[in-house]
Amino acid sequence: MPELPEVETYVRTLEPLLKGKTVLKAEVRWPRTIAVPDAARFTDLVRGRRFASFGRRGKYILLGLDSGETLIVHLRMTGELRLHPPPPSDPGAAANPADKHTHVLLALDTGEELRYRDMRKFGRIWLVEDEASVVGKLGPEPLEEAFLPRVLADNLAGRKANVKALLLNQTVLAGVGNIYADESLFHAGIDPRRAGGSLDFEEIERLHLALRKVLLAGIEAQGSSLQNYAPPTGAKGGFQEQFQVFRRGGEPCFHCGAPVTRTVLAQRSTHFCPSCQS
Repeated sequence: MPELPEVETYVRTLEPLLKGKTVLKAEVRWPRTIAVPDAARFTDLVRGRRFASFGRRGKYILLGLDSGETLIVHLRMTGELRLHPPPPSDPGAAANPADKHTHVLLALDTGEELRYRDMRKFGRIWLVEDEASVVGKLGPEPLEEAFLPRVLADNLAGRKANVKALLLNQTVLAGVGNIYADESLFHAGIDPRRAGGSLDFEEIERLHLALRKVLLAGIEAQGSSLQNYAPPTGAKGGFQEQFQVFRRGGEPCFHCGAPVTRTVLAQRSTHFCPSCQS
């Protein structure tokens, strides 16, 4: 599932491609993709709206419209947004029709088409007046200035759940998923099985620094392309080339040579170095 760096890459890529463009019409081929409102109402409301602002909250893409409403997209496991060029004017040229996995199509005033495609149909789209109705319960953004070590300490204080599970909890911290939790805990030298409330402040400061370092590196590399994710341009992200522990179970740690351990925490595959993260 795309995490903060992948979603941030989406937003940064889509902004210059979509800003100022207007939706002429919408087509919803699988109505359940639209969480709010119903699909018929969605097509009516989005028609004639111009893309005006672009943002991210946690793992959610926020596309602000000139109506004041926000188009919110959660890609989940296999969702993707792609901007397709106008159909060729030459009748003999190859066309690019939407395939069976394309569930929402927005025709733009430029002749282009913004398509939402999702093989497994887990992703969802909202069109709302109040963003908080969808993203209001999320925890702090780890890259914002207001996210200080003390904020992280307060959110972990007294928690008996393991720190890996807490990093995945979107009400504790927004945007971090399996990849960046494993990598951040490695850089912080913290065993993912530790109870969140057992970390002292020095360890929390290390984790805070590691989270920001790893997430920024992920954004710089345009995310991690493993099975499904690729930025809107179709080119692959490159952060998978920087993995220290994620999906390296049984392989030697780059730092100490000990075999990287794989276990399951919070029902998610978890990787760590038992020597560096003791």
